[in-house]
Amino acid sequence: MFEHSSKPLLSHPAFMMRLLRQLLLILGLIFLSLLGGVLGYRSFEHFSWLDSLLNASMILGGMGEINDIKTDAGKIFASVYAIYSQLFMLICGGLLLLPVLHRLLHHFHLAPKK
Repeated sequence: MFEHSSKPLLSHPAFMMRLLRQLLLILGLIFLSLLGGVLGYRSFEHFSWLDSLLNASMILGGMGEINDIKTDAGKIFASVYAIYSQLFMLICGGLLLLPVLHRLLHHFHLAPKK
């Protein structure tokens, strides 16, 4: 995915395109996770579409639920979705930092040795 350490450093415009592609990938993954949460709340708790979106986005953002969960299946879904969401957002942060950290390490690897 990234250039080898023996290759020259990527140009700034190409690096910005890489960051943009990474950001679009992450936004797509966030959308899919949000969609899963909305469908889960809609299926298990029979919330309206708007309430399902609100609860899923609040959990995905780490804020917590808004509406009360009444069914056992909904409670199980909410707890699994909350754990998944926290791990998922941590991974997304790592994926966003990956190109920057790779470029930094690549830059130091190419630095002339004294």
